[in-house]
Amino acid sequence: LWVKKSNFFAFYFPFCQNFLFVPTMYINDLWNILDVLSIVLFIIGLVFRLTTELFYAGKVLLCIDFVVFCLRLMAIFTISRTLGPKIIIVKRMMMDMFFFMFLLSIWVVAYGVAKQGILIHNDNRLDWIIRGAVYEPYLTIFGNFPENIDNAAFDIDSCSMNGTDPLKPKCPVLNENQTPAFPEWLTIIMLCVYLLFANILLLNLLIAIFNFTFQEVQDNTDRIWKFQRYELIKEYHSRPAAPPPFIILSHLYLFIRSIVLRKPAERSNEFSEHCLFSSTGAKY
Repeated sequence: LWVKKSNFFAFYFPFCQNFLFVPTMYINDLWNILDVLSIVLFIIGLVFRLTTELFYAGKVLLCIDFVVFCLRLMAIFTISRTLGPKIIIVKRMMMDMFFFMFLLSIWVVAYGVAKQGILIHNDNRLDWIIRGAVYEPYLTIFGNFPENIDNAAFDIDSCSMNGTDPLKPKCPVLNENQTPAFPEWLTIIMLCVYLLFANILLLNLLIAIFNFTFQEVQDNTDRIWKFQRYELIKEYHSRPAAPPPFIILSHLYLFIRSIVLRKPAERSNEFSEHCLFSSTGAKY
């Protein structure tokens, strides 16, 4: 009985361990995450399109899923000696920009909240508060300069006095002459200082960071491309030969071989031995 139990655990424990380990390794790859996300969004969007109430929501999900599918196509460029390292550059630049956005958000929120508090008095609409405090200051960096900070461009018909119109922003505080009462000189100075730091200093800092990242990867272009090519060949070498959707037959054969017939999977060392021979014999 003890021998049978030992054989049982000796056979099933590696299988259970691989069953838990393989999904963990699979999800660690960004391209695999995009695969799973695209398939899940496609299934949900397709189900939504079958119902009348969620028909438009399904269209929105399928449009987002199309973007994910297009991003997933970038993986085919890793085999290229020219475009492969550029994918690494894009990934690293995205990480640099992610941390840079924390620094930029401080200036955007500081200027936006101060500007919104000076111009507008007691606006209770959350969407317009966020629009004036975050959205408009962020667009100012890209050249969309606000017109509500200048009294010369003020138009009382373009805003709502009490903030009751959901399609118009609330009018600024007015004086007895029905003109904005906020200090115009202060809002203009705040805008100039904000553009000086956000649009000139911080954006040039981001460009310098991108330049450093590009140069760092560009110096090791050949090594990065060979590593990507090796990983891609290794990935497809370990997969079944049948393409989708016929790959289910290969998995069914492996399942019957391992579970029903209790034959261990054949582990070929052909790929590793060939790579070892090439790496020791090649000279470059």
